[in-house]
Amino acid sequence: MSDLAKPRDIVLLVDDSPEALGFLTETLEASGLSVLIATSGQSALNIIDRITPDLILLDAVMPAMDGFETCRRLKANPAVSQVPVIFMTGLTETAHVVHALESGGVDYLTKPINIDELRARIRVHLSNARSTQSARVALDAAGRHLLAVRGSGALQWSTPQATRLIHSAVGAEDALDQVSRQIAAWMAERDRPNFSRDAAFAFTRDGVQAALQFSYLGAIGADEYLFRVTAAGARAGDAALREHFSLTARESEVLLWIAKGKSNKDIGDILGLSSRTVNKHLEQIYVKLGVENRASAAVKAAAVLHEA
Repeated sequence: MSDLAKPRDIVLLVDDSPEALGFLTETLEASGLSVLIATSGQSALNIIDRITPDLILLDAVMPAMDGFETCRRLKANPAVSQVPVIFMTGLTETAHVVHALESGGVDYLTKPINIDELRARIRVHLSNARSTQSARVALDAAGRHLLAVRGSGALQWSTPQATRLIHSAVGAEDALDQVSRQIAAWMAERDRPNFSRDAAFAFTRDGVQAALQFSYLGAIGADEYLFRVTAAGARAGDAALREHFSLTARESEVLLWIAKGKSNKDIGDILGLSSRTVNKHLEQIYVKLGVENRASAAVKAAAVLHEA
């Protein structure tokens, strides 16, 4: 692929200084990067609602909302929580550097910006971000329903399949926030004596357990903890359906959700499949169950699940 055909990395440049914006934009575009410009923290937040950049260059000192608060809000958005943020500022005291890193920044450049140093740091952080993203894409492609949180319970990242499953099971726009709060409560309990640290726990809503269970897998980094999310009872149900009807693993998953009353679209969202693929699996399921429609398939599946 020629250089012209390669997609350019996108850098979001956030600075309230027109001079800095002009100089840095020209420099970054000359380095083969596409540049988005925001002149305030709120403007940056508005942009990332529409476009996900590959890296963010953020001025620390801005009116209204400073760079530290902007970074905290950016990191609270799961869609961009893993996008590297490099702070730029004339502040050089250790406390400011610490503040930048605690806000979620990965690096810190002092003004006036050394262009060679800026280019080098951008290359390193883009490379690291691509490696991390590739790992998460691989996890999702393998069907892994995983999410990671900080010790406080704040969501770090979630594979798309885990996000789809959570939204489907909880059935609310703030599903991830609800899950995060319950994980935070569980994490707080871990520090108490005699607490089973490896225990799985069920998500509850209005005092009732939802069809969602979390298993703690361990720490994967500094203040980063990994959980697996599963549909409660899904594993046993899958196995029972697969064995009874001689289904493939994917067919048994589709049939399980059919028995739970989910539409083809919902099943596609949960399992990461297209509607066409779900229909193809249903055709095979109907043949193996000896039925002609989803209602009959659901009845047969429910009978097996009731006995399991």
